[in-house]
Amino acid sequence: MPVPKRWLNDEETVAVDLHPHWSYLVAPIALVVVAICAGIVALRSTDPDEWTRDVFGWGAVGLLVVAVGWLLVRYLRWSSSSFVITNDRLIYRTGVLSRRGIEIPLERVNSVHYEQSLGGRVIGSGTLIVESGGEFGRQHFVGIRDPSRIQRALHHQLDVNERRNRGGDEPSADIVDQIERLEAMRARGTITDEEFELHKRRLL
Repeated sequence: MPVPKRWLNDEETVAVDLHPHWSYLVAPIALVVVAICAGIVALRSTDPDEWTRDVFGWGAVGLLVVAVGWLLVRYLRWSSSSFVITNDRLIYRTGVLSRRGIEIPLERVNSVHYEQSLGGRVIGSGTLIVESGGEFGRQHFVGIRDPSRIQRALHHQLDVNERRNRGGDEPSADIVDQIERLEAMRARGTITDEEFELHKRRLL
Protein backbone atom coordinates (compact mmCIF):
# COMPACT_ATOMS: atom_id res chain seq x y z
CA MET A 1 0.00 0.00 0.00
CA PRO A 2 1.55 3.34 -1.05
CA VAL A 3 2.38 6.11 1.41
CA PRO A 4 -0.73 8.23 2.16
CA LYS A 5 -0.45 11.66 0.56
CA ARG A 6 -1.30 13.27 3.90
CA TRP A 7 2.09 12.09 5.19
CA LEU A 8 3.96 14.13 2.60
CA ASN A 9 4.77 17.81 2.36
CA ASP A 10 4.47 19.84 -0.82
CA GLU A 11 6.97 18.72 -3.48
CA GLU A 12 8.10 15.82 -1.28
CA THR A 13 8.71 12.59 -3.19
CA VAL A 14 9.05 8.99 -1.98
CA ALA A 15 12.27 7.09 -2.75
CA VAL A 16 11.72 4.00 -0.56
CA ASP A 17 8.51 2.58 0.92
CA LEU A 18 8.81 -0.72 2.81
CA HIS A 19 6.88 -3.00 5.12
CA PRO A 20 8.90 -5.22 7.50
CA HIS A 21 10.56 -8.32 6.05
CA TRP A 22 8.28 -11.31 5.42
CA SER A 23 10.12 -13.29 8.11
CA TYR A 24 7.99 -11.35 10.64
CA LEU A 25 5.10 -13.65 9.62
CA VAL A 26 6.99 -16.97 9.59
CA ALA A 27 6.38 -18.04 13.21
CA PRO A 28 2.56 -17.71 13.20
CA ILE A 29 2.34 -19.32 9.75
CA ALA A 30 4.41 -22.26 11.01
CA LEU A 31 2.06 -22.63 13.99
CA VAL A 32 -0.96 -22.66 11.66
CA VAL A 33 0.64 -25.46 9.64
CA VAL A 34 1.37 -27.45 12.81
CA ALA A 35 -2.22 -27.01 14.00
CA ILE A 36 -3.61 -28.17 10.65
CA CYS A 37 -1.35 -31.23 10.68
CA ALA A 38 -2.45 -32.03 14.24
CA GLY A 39 -6.08 -31.77 13.14
CA ILE A 40 -5.50 -34.15 10.22
CA VAL A 41 -3.82 -36.65 12.54
CA ALA A 42 -6.75 -36.38 14.96
CA LEU A 43 -9.31 -37.00 12.18
CA ARG A 44 -7.43 -40.05 10.91
CA SER A 45 -6.71 -41.44 14.35
CA THR A 46 -7.63 -45.11 14.90
CA ASP A 47 -7.30 -44.93 18.68
CA PRO A 48 -10.15 -47.04 20.13
CA ASP A 49 -10.54 -44.60 23.01
CA GLU A 50 -13.09 -42.06 21.76
CA TRP A 51 -12.37 -39.69 24.66
CA THR A 52 -8.68 -39.54 23.69
CA ARG A 53 -9.57 -38.81 20.06
CA ASP A 54 -11.95 -36.04 21.11
CA VAL A 55 -9.40 -34.41 23.41
CA PHE A 56 -6.72 -34.54 20.73
CA GLY A 57 -9.12 -33.22 18.10
CA TRP A 58 -10.41 -30.32 20.18
CA GLY A 59 -6.85 -29.54 21.22
CA ALA A 60 -5.92 -29.25 17.54
CA VAL A 61 -8.92 -26.97 16.93
CA GLY A 62 -7.93 -24.76 19.87
CA LEU A 63 -4.35 -24.59 18.63
CA LEU A 64 -5.57 -23.62 15.16
CA VAL A 65 -7.75 -20.82 16.57
CA VAL A 66 -4.81 -19.44 18.55
CA ALA A 67 -2.48 -19.73 15.56
CA VAL A 68 -4.88 -17.97 13.18
CA GLY A 69 -5.47 -15.21 15.74
CA TRP A 70 -1.73 -14.73 16.19
CA LEU A 71 -1.24 -14.65 12.41
CA LEU A 72 -4.00 -12.06 12.02
CA VAL A 73 -2.49 -9.80 14.69
CA ARG A 74 0.98 -10.16 13.17
CA TYR A 75 -0.34 -9.41 9.69
CA LEU A 76 -2.13 -6.26 10.87
CA ARG A 77 1.05 -5.06 12.55
CA TRP A 78 3.10 -5.92 9.45
CA SER A 79 0.72 -4.15 7.07
CA SER A 80 0.48 -1.05 9.30
CA SER A 81 4.27 -0.66 9.69
CA SER A 82 6.03 1.51 7.12
CA PHE A 83 9.65 2.52 6.64
CA VAL A 84 9.79 5.43 4.20
CA ILE A 85 12.63 7.50 2.77
CA THR A 86 11.71 10.70 0.95
CA ASN A 87 13.83 13.49 -0.50
CA ASP A 88 13.38 15.36 2.82
CA ARG A 89 12.87 12.85 5.66
CA LEU A 90 13.11 9.35 7.00
CA ILE A 91 9.68 8.27 8.27
CA TYR A 92 8.77 5.23 10.38
CA ARG A 93 5.21 4.49 11.46
CA THR A 94 3.77 1.42 13.18
CA GLY A 95 0.74 0.35 15.22
CA VAL A 96 -2.84 -0.78 14.60
CA LEU A 97 -5.01 0.78 17.31
CA SER A 98 -2.37 3.00 18.88
CA ARG A 99 0.13 4.49 16.46
CA ARG A 100 3.72 5.53 17.05
CA GLY A 101 6.36 6.82 14.74
CA ILE A 102 9.43 8.90 14.16
CA GLU A 103 10.45 11.39 11.50
CA ILE A 104 14.10 12.34 11.01
CA PRO A 105 14.98 15.21 8.65
CA LEU A 106 17.80 14.17 6.32
CA GLU A 107 19.81 17.20 7.49
CA ARG A 108 20.03 15.62 10.96
CA VAL A 109 21.37 12.23 9.83
CA ASN A 110 25.02 11.73 10.81
CA SER A 111 25.69 8.13 9.80
CA VAL A 112 23.93 5.07 8.44
CA HIS A 113 25.03 1.46 8.80
CA TYR A 114 23.43 -1.94 9.12
CA GLU A 115 23.81 -5.24 10.96
CA GLN A 116 23.00 -8.60 9.40
CA SER A 117 23.39 -12.06 10.90
CA LEU A 118 24.20 -15.14 8.83
CA GLY A 119 20.54 -16.11 8.81
CA GLY A 120 19.61 -12.55 7.90
CA ARG A 121 21.98 -12.64 4.93
CA VAL A 122 20.35 -15.85 3.70
CA ILE A 123 16.81 -14.42 3.77
CA GLY A 124 17.76 -10.81 2.98
CA SER A 125 16.83 -9.16 6.27
CA GLY A 126 18.74 -6.98 8.71
CA THR A 127 18.75 -4.01 11.07
CA LEU A 128 19.37 -0.51 9.75
CA ILE A 129 21.03 1.80 12.29
CA VAL A 130 20.66 5.54 11.80
CA GLU A 131 22.54 7.99 14.00
CA SER A 132 21.30 11.55 13.99
CA GLY A 133 21.72 14.74 15.93
CA GLY A 134 19.47 16.26 18.57
CA GLU A 135 16.57 14.39 20.13
CA PHE A 136 16.63 11.53 17.63
CA GLY A 137 19.94 9.92 18.64
CA ARG A 138 20.51 6.35 17.45
CA GLN A 139 17.56 4.50 15.93
CA HIS A 140 17.45 0.77 15.17
CA PHE A 141 15.03 -0.28 12.42
CA VAL A 142 14.63 -4.05 12.64
CA GLY A 143 13.46 -6.36 9.86
CA ILE A 144 14.56 -4.18 6.95
CA ARG A 145 14.56 -5.94 3.58
CA ASP A 146 17.93 -5.86 1.80
CA PRO A 147 19.50 -3.41 4.29
CA SER A 148 22.58 -2.75 2.14
CA ARG A 149 20.37 -1.51 -0.70
CA ILE A 150 18.37 0.67 1.69
CA GLN A 151 21.61 2.07 3.11
CA ARG A 152 22.70 3.03 -0.42
CA ALA A 153 19.29 4.54 -1.17
CA LEU A 154 19.44 6.65 1.99
CA HIS A 155 22.99 7.80 1.19
CA HIS A 156 21.80 8.80 -2.27
CA GLN A 157 18.97 10.89 -0.84
CA LEU A 158 21.41 12.48 1.61
CA ASP A 159 23.61 13.45 -1.35
CA VAL A 160 20.67 14.88 -3.27
CA ASN A 161 19.48 16.78 -0.21
CA GLU A 162 22.95 18.22 0.42
CA ARG A 163 23.34 19.38 -3.18
CA ARG A 164 19.91 20.97 -3.11
CA ASN A 165 20.62 22.82 0.13
CA ARG A 166 24.11 23.82 -0.95
CA GLY A 167 22.85 25.57 -4.05
CA GLY A 168 26.10 25.17 -6.00
CA ASP A 169 28.38 27.22 -3.70
CA GLU A 170 32.12 26.60 -4.00
CA PRO A 171 33.84 25.13 -0.93
CA SER A 172 35.64 27.69 1.23
CA ALA A 173 39.15 27.40 2.65
CA ASP A 174 37.64 26.59 6.04
CA ILE A 175 35.80 23.64 4.52
CA VAL A 176 39.02 22.40 2.93
CA ASP A 177 40.70 22.55 6.35
CA GLN A 178 37.85 20.59 7.90
CA ILE A 179 38.12 17.92 5.22
CA GLU A 180 41.85 17.63 5.85
CA ARG A 181 41.17 17.17 9.56
CA LEU A 182 38.61 14.50 8.73
CA GLU A 183 41.18 12.72 6.56
CA ALA A 184 43.62 12.77 9.46
CA MET A 185 40.96 11.35 11.79
CA ARG A 186 40.23 8.60 9.27
CA ALA A 187 43.95 7.78 9.00
CA ARG A 188 44.14 7.46 12.79
CA GLY A 189 41.07 5.24 12.83
CA THR A 190 38.99 7.73 14.82
CA ILE A 191 36.23 7.64 12.18
CA THR A 192 35.32 5.03 9.59
CA ASP A 193 35.48 5.47 5.82
CA GLU A 194 31.69 5.67 5.74
CA GLU A 195 31.61 8.42 8.38
CA PHE A 196 34.36 10.29 6.52
CA GLU A 197 32.43 10.23 3.24
CA LEU A 198 29.21 11.29 4.95
CA HIS A 199 30.82 14.26 6.73
CA LYS A 200 32.69 15.21 3.56
CA ARG A 201 29.46 15.30 1.57
CA ARG A 202 27.90 17.50 4.22
CA LEU A 203 30.78 19.95 4.05
CA LEU A 204 30.83 20.08 0.26
